[in-house]
Amino acid sequence: MPPISPEPTAPIGVVIATRDRAPSLLTTLERLTALPERPPVMVVDNGSEDGTADLVAERFPAERFPAVRVLRLPVNRGPLARNLGVRALPARYIAFSDDDSWWAPGALSAAVDLMDAEPRIGLLAARIAVGRDLSPDPINEVLAASPLDTAPGLPGPAVLGFLGCAAVARRSAFLATGGYHPLMWIGGEETLLAYDLTAAGWHVCYAPQVTAVHHPADAPRPHRVAYTRRNEVLTAWLRRPFPVALRQTGRLARDARDDATARRALGQLLPRLPAALRGRRRLPAAVEAEVRRLEGAHAAG
Repeated sequence: MPPISPEPTAPIGVVIATRDRAPSLLTTLERLTALPERPPVMVVDNGSEDGTADLVAERFPAERFPAVRVLRLPVNRGPLARNLGVRALPARYIAFSDDDSWWAPGALSAAVDLMDAEPRIGLLAARIAVGRDLSPDPINEVLAASPLDTAPGLPGPAVLGFLGCAAVARRSAFLATGGYHPLMWIGGEETLLAYDLTAAGWHVCYAPQVTAVHHPADAPRPHRVAYTRRNEVLTAWLRRPFPVALRQTGRLARDARDDATARRALGQLLPRLPAALRGRRRLPAAVEAEVRRLEGAHAAG
Protein backbone atom coordinates (compact mmCIF):
# COMPACT_ATOMS: atom_id res chain seq x y z
CA MET A 1 0.00 0.00 0.00
CA PRO A 2 1.44 3.41 -0.94
CA PRO A 3 2.04 5.83 1.92
CA ILE A 4 -0.38 8.69 2.44
CA SER A 5 0.88 11.66 0.44
CA PRO A 6 1.86 14.86 2.25
CA GLU A 7 -0.42 17.78 3.00
CA PRO A 8 -2.78 18.68 0.12
CA THR A 9 -1.21 20.87 -2.55
CA ALA A 10 -4.36 21.25 -4.71
CA PRO A 11 -7.92 22.14 -3.75
CA ILE A 12 -9.37 19.21 -5.70
CA GLY A 13 -8.12 16.24 -7.70
CA VAL A 14 -9.65 13.33 -9.59
CA VAL A 15 -9.14 9.63 -8.90
CA ILE A 16 -10.00 7.05 -11.58
CA ALA A 17 -9.85 3.29 -11.07
CA THR A 18 -9.69 1.39 -14.36
CA ARG A 19 -9.06 -2.04 -15.83
CA ASP A 20 -8.76 -3.08 -19.49
CA ARG A 21 -10.79 -0.17 -20.88
CA ALA A 22 -8.07 1.96 -22.40
CA PRO A 23 -10.11 3.57 -25.24
CA SER A 24 -12.80 4.95 -22.95
CA LEU A 25 -10.21 5.93 -20.33
CA LEU A 26 -8.31 8.01 -22.88
CA THR A 27 -11.54 9.83 -23.80
CA THR A 28 -12.18 10.52 -20.12
CA LEU A 29 -8.66 11.89 -19.65
CA GLU A 30 -9.08 14.19 -22.66
CA ARG A 31 -12.19 15.62 -21.01
CA LEU A 32 -10.60 15.98 -17.59
CA THR A 33 -7.39 17.61 -18.82
CA ALA A 34 -9.48 20.17 -20.73
CA LEU A 35 -11.37 21.32 -17.63
CA PRO A 36 -10.85 24.95 -16.60
CA GLU A 37 -9.93 23.79 -13.07
CA ARG A 38 -6.95 21.79 -14.41
CA PRO A 39 -7.23 19.21 -11.61
CA PRO A 40 -4.47 16.69 -10.88
CA VAL A 41 -5.64 13.25 -12.04
CA MET A 42 -4.57 9.94 -10.48
CA VAL A 43 -5.26 6.91 -12.68
CA VAL A 44 -5.11 3.67 -10.70
CA ASP A 45 -4.58 0.83 -13.16
CA ASN A 46 -6.16 -2.31 -11.70
CA GLY A 47 -3.74 -4.82 -13.23
CA SER A 48 -4.87 -4.15 -16.81
CA GLU A 49 -3.77 -6.54 -19.54
CA ASP A 50 -4.48 -4.20 -22.47
CA GLY A 51 -1.49 -1.90 -21.97
CA THR A 52 -3.57 0.80 -20.28
CA ALA A 53 -0.73 2.37 -18.30
CA ASP A 54 1.61 2.54 -21.29
CA LEU A 55 -1.10 4.00 -23.51
CA VAL A 56 -1.82 6.72 -20.95
CA ALA A 57 1.88 7.55 -20.72
CA GLU A 58 2.07 7.74 -24.52
CA ARG A 59 -1.05 9.91 -24.99
CA PHE A 60 -0.45 12.08 -21.92
CA PRO A 61 3.34 12.38 -21.53
CA ALA A 62 4.50 13.82 -18.21
CA GLU A 63 6.30 16.73 -19.84
CA ARG A 64 3.04 17.96 -21.40
CA PHE A 65 0.55 16.68 -18.82
CA PRO A 66 2.31 16.74 -15.44
CA ALA A 67 -1.06 16.59 -13.66
CA VAL A 68 -1.81 13.09 -15.00
CA ARG A 69 -0.22 10.31 -12.97
CA VAL A 70 -0.63 6.53 -13.14
CA LEU A 71 -0.44 4.17 -10.19
CA ARG A 72 0.12 0.65 -11.54
CA LEU A 73 -1.28 -2.21 -9.45
CA PRO A 74 -0.10 -5.77 -10.14
CA VAL A 75 -3.58 -7.23 -9.55
CA ASN A 76 -7.19 -6.13 -9.74
CA ARG A 77 -8.14 -4.55 -6.41
CA GLY A 78 -11.63 -3.54 -7.48
CA PRO A 79 -13.00 -0.49 -5.61
CA LEU A 80 -10.06 -0.63 -3.19
CA ALA A 81 -8.02 0.90 -6.00
CA ARG A 82 -9.86 4.14 -5.25
CA ASN A 83 -8.53 4.04 -1.68
CA LEU A 84 -4.99 3.78 -2.98
CA GLY A 85 -5.56 6.66 -5.38
CA VAL A 86 -6.87 8.87 -2.59
CA ARG A 87 -3.87 8.06 -0.41
CA ALA A 88 -1.49 8.99 -3.22
CA LEU A 89 -3.16 12.19 -4.44
CA PRO A 90 -2.46 15.31 -2.33
CA ALA A 91 -5.68 17.26 -2.78
CA ARG A 92 -8.10 18.66 -0.22
CA TYR A 93 -11.09 17.13 -2.00
CA ILE A 94 -11.24 14.05 -4.23
CA ALA A 95 -13.63 13.80 -7.17
CA PHE A 96 -14.13 10.23 -8.33
CA SER A 97 -14.54 9.30 -11.97
CA ASP A 98 -14.75 5.99 -13.76
CA ASP A 99 -13.10 5.35 -17.10
CA ASP A 100 -16.41 6.22 -18.75
CA SER A 101 -17.26 9.39 -16.81
CA TRP A 102 -15.90 12.87 -16.22
CA TRP A 103 -16.91 16.23 -14.73
CA ALA A 104 -18.71 19.12 -16.39
CA PRO A 105 -16.71 22.37 -16.73
CA GLY A 106 -17.05 24.32 -13.50
CA ALA A 107 -18.39 21.37 -11.52
CA LEU A 108 -15.20 20.85 -9.52
CA SER A 109 -14.96 24.54 -8.63
CA ALA A 110 -18.58 24.44 -7.47
CA ALA A 111 -17.82 21.40 -5.29
CA VAL A 112 -14.85 23.16 -3.70
CA ASP A 113 -16.96 26.23 -2.91
CA LEU A 114 -19.74 24.14 -1.36
CA MET A 115 -17.41 22.04 0.77
CA ASP A 116 -15.31 25.01 1.86
CA ALA A 117 -18.51 26.75 2.98
CA GLU A 118 -19.62 23.80 5.12
CA PRO A 119 -16.68 22.00 6.77
CA ARG A 120 -18.85 19.10 8.01
CA ILE A 121 -19.66 17.88 4.50
CA GLY A 122 -17.85 14.59 4.05
CA LEU A 123 -19.17 13.72 0.60
CA LEU A 124 -21.25 15.29 -2.15
CA ALA A 125 -23.34 13.14 -4.48
CA ALA A 126 -23.42 14.94 -7.81
CA ARG A 127 -26.16 15.35 -10.36
CA ILE A 128 -25.53 12.93 -13.25
CA ALA A 129 -26.01 13.65 -16.96
CA VAL A 130 -25.95 10.57 -19.20
CA GLY A 131 -24.86 10.06 -22.77
CA ARG A 132 -24.39 12.43 -25.67
CA ASP A 133 -27.71 14.16 -25.03
CA LEU A 134 -26.85 14.62 -21.33
CA SER A 135 -30.12 13.10 -20.18
CA PRO A 136 -30.71 13.20 -16.42
CA ASP A 137 -29.94 9.91 -14.72
CA PRO A 138 -32.98 8.52 -12.85
CA ILE A 139 -30.88 8.43 -9.70
CA ASN A 140 -31.06 12.24 -9.61
CA GLU A 141 -34.75 12.15 -8.74
CA VAL A 142 -34.19 9.46 -6.12
CA LEU A 143 -31.49 11.49 -4.37
CA ALA A 144 -33.42 14.74 -4.64
CA ALA A 145 -36.45 13.10 -3.02
CA SER A 146 -34.51 11.77 -0.02
CA PRO A 147 -36.74 11.79 3.08
CA LEU A 148 -33.83 12.15 5.50
CA ASP A 149 -33.45 15.12 7.83
CA THR A 150 -31.13 17.69 6.29
CA ALA A 151 -28.98 20.01 8.36
CA PRO A 152 -29.17 23.75 7.61
CA GLY A 153 -26.56 25.02 5.18
CA LEU A 154 -26.26 21.89 3.06
CA PRO A 155 -26.57 22.29 -0.73
CA GLY A 156 -29.16 19.51 -0.97
CA PRO A 157 -30.89 16.73 0.94
CA ALA A 158 -29.01 14.28 3.14
CA VAL A 159 -28.56 10.86 1.50
CA LEU A 160 -27.19 7.44 2.43
CA GLY A 161 -26.07 6.38 -1.01
CA PHE A 162 -24.46 7.71 -4.17
CA LEU A 163 -22.93 6.61 -7.45
CA GLY A 164 -19.19 6.02 -7.18
CA CYS A 165 -18.33 7.82 -10.43
CA ALA A 166 -20.23 10.95 -9.41
CA ALA A 167 -19.04 11.80 -5.91
CA VAL A 168 -16.70 14.31 -4.34
CA ALA A 169 -15.22 13.39 -0.96
CA ARG A 170 -13.35 15.37 1.65
CA ARG A 171 -10.05 13.53 1.58
CA SER A 172 -9.47 13.71 5.34
CA ALA A 173 -12.94 12.28 6.06
CA PHE A 174 -12.54 9.53 3.46
CA LEU A 175 -9.20 8.42 4.89
CA ALA A 176 -10.34 8.68 8.51
CA THR A 177 -13.29 6.36 7.90
CA GLY A 178 -11.24 3.87 5.89
CA GLY A 179 -12.70 4.52 2.45
CA TYR A 180 -14.18 1.56 0.60
CA HIS A 181 -14.36 -1.60 2.71
CA PRO A 182 -12.01 -4.48 1.80
CA LEU A 183 -14.84 -7.06 1.77
CA MET A 184 -16.72 -5.18 -0.93
CA TRP A 185 -16.44 -5.40 -4.69
CA ILE A 186 -18.05 -3.28 -7.36
CA GLY A 187 -21.83 -3.18 -6.95
CA GLY A 188 -23.47 -1.09 -4.25
CA GLU A 189 -20.23 -0.66 -2.30
CA GLU A 190 -21.00 3.04 -1.92
CA THR A 191 -23.76 2.45 0.65
CA LEU A 192 -21.39 1.21 3.34
CA LEU A 193 -19.10 4.21 2.83
CA ALA A 194 -22.10 6.56 3.15
CA TYR A 195 -23.10 4.78 6.38
CA ASP A 196 -19.59 5.06 7.82
CA LEU A 197 -19.19 8.72 6.96
CA THR A 198 -22.56 9.54 8.49
CA ALA A 199 -21.82 7.46 11.59
CA ALA A 200 -18.57 9.40 12.02
CA GLY A 201 -20.48 12.69 12.07
CA TRP A 202 -19.95 13.80 8.47
CA HIS A 203 -22.73 15.03 6.21
CA VAL A 204 -23.39 13.10 3.00
CA CYS A 205 -25.71 15.04 0.71
CA TYR A 206 -26.96 15.46 -2.83
CA ALA A 207 -25.59 18.52 -4.63
CA PRO A 208 -27.46 19.22 -7.90
CA GLN A 209 -25.16 22.24 -8.44
CA VAL A 210 -22.34 19.77 -9.26
CA THR A 211 -22.63 17.76 -12.49
CA ALA A 212 -20.88 14.56 -13.51
CA VAL A 213 -21.17 13.24 -17.07
CA HIS A 214 -21.51 9.49 -17.54
CA HIS A 215 -21.19 7.55 -20.80
CA PRO A 216 -21.78 3.97 -19.63
CA ALA A 217 -20.76 1.15 -21.91
CA ASP A 218 -23.48 -0.88 -23.60
CA ALA A 219 -21.72 -4.16 -22.86
CA PRO A 220 -23.61 -6.34 -20.34
CA ARG A 221 -22.11 -6.92 -16.91
CA PRO A 222 -23.64 -10.26 -15.87
CA HIS A 223 -21.88 -10.46 -12.50
CA ARG A 224 -22.78 -6.94 -11.32
CA VAL A 225 -26.23 -7.91 -10.01
CA ALA A 226 -24.75 -10.79 -7.99
CA TYR A 227 -22.06 -8.51 -6.54
CA THR A 228 -24.72 -5.95 -5.61
CA ARG A 229 -26.93 -8.46 -3.83
CA ARG A 230 -23.94 -9.94 -2.01
CA ASN A 231 -22.77 -6.49 -0.94
CA GLU A 232 -26.22 -5.54 0.34
CA VAL A 233 -26.22 -8.50 2.70
CA LEU A 234 -22.58 -8.01 3.70
CA THR A 235 -23.37 -4.40 4.58
CA ALA A 236 -26.16 -5.62 6.85
CA TRP A 237 -23.81 -8.04 8.65
CA LEU A 238 -21.16 -5.35 9.01
CA ARG A 239 -23.36 -2.50 10.29
CA ARG A 240 -27.02 -3.41 10.85
CA PRO A 241 -28.80 -5.22 13.73
CA PHE A 242 -28.63 -9.03 13.65
CA PRO A 243 -32.34 -9.47 12.82
CA VAL A 244 -31.91 -7.31 9.73
CA ALA A 245 -28.84 -9.27 8.60
CA LEU A 246 -30.57 -12.60 9.22
CA ARG A 247 -33.69 -11.49 7.35
CA GLN A 248 -31.70 -10.33 4.33
CA THR A 249 -29.63 -13.53 4.31
CA GLY A 250 -32.79 -15.64 4.49
CA ARG A 251 -34.33 -13.75 1.60
CA LEU A 252 -31.20 -14.31 -0.51
CA ALA A 253 -31.15 -18.02 0.40
CA ARG A 254 -34.81 -18.42 -0.61
CA ASP A 255 -34.21 -16.65 -3.91
CA ALA A 256 -31.17 -18.85 -4.54
CA ARG A 257 -33.37 -21.94 -4.88
CA ASP A 258 -34.72 -20.73 -8.23
CA ASP A 259 -32.37 -17.95 -9.34
CA ALA A 260 -28.80 -18.46 -10.58
CA THR A 261 -27.78 -14.87 -9.81
CA ALA A 262 -28.94 -15.21 -6.21
CA ARG A 263 -27.07 -18.53 -5.93
CA ARG A 264 -23.92 -16.81 -7.16
CA ALA A 265 -24.39 -14.01 -4.63
CA LEU A 266 -25.00 -16.49 -1.79
CA GLY A 267 -21.93 -18.50 -2.77
CA GLN A 268 -19.83 -15.34 -2.63
CA LEU A 269 -21.39 -14.23 0.66
CA LEU A 270 -20.84 -17.33 2.80
CA PRO A 271 -17.01 -17.42 2.79
CA ARG A 272 -16.96 -13.70 3.65
CA LEU A 273 -19.27 -13.94 6.66
CA PRO A 274 -16.54 -14.75 9.23
CA ALA A 275 -14.58 -11.64 8.24
CA ALA A 276 -17.79 -9.58 8.27
CA LEU A 277 -18.55 -10.70 11.80
CA ARG A 278 -15.01 -9.88 12.93
CA GLY A 279 -15.32 -6.42 11.40
CA ARG A 280 -18.87 -5.85 12.62
CA ARG A 281 -19.56 -2.37 14.04
CA ARG A 282 -23.17 -1.40 14.64
CA LEU A 283 -24.39 1.94 13.33
CA PRO A 284 -25.30 4.53 15.96
CA ALA A 285 -29.00 4.39 16.82
CA ALA A 286 -29.69 7.71 15.09
CA VAL A 287 -28.12 6.54 11.83
CA GLU A 288 -29.89 3.17 11.99
CA ALA A 289 -33.17 5.06 12.42
CA GLU A 290 -32.39 7.08 9.27
CA VAL A 291 -31.60 3.88 7.36
CA ARG A 292 -34.95 2.42 8.40
CA ARG A 293 -36.69 5.64 7.44
CA LEU A 294 -35.12 5.49 4.00
CA GLU A 295 -36.08 1.82 3.58
CA GLY A 296 -39.64 2.63 4.57
CA ALA A 297 -39.83 5.43 2.02
CA HIS A 298 -38.49 3.17 -0.73
CA ALA A 299 -40.95 0.42 0.18
CA ALA A 300 -43.82 2.89 0.10
CA GLY A 301 -42.64 4.32 -3.22
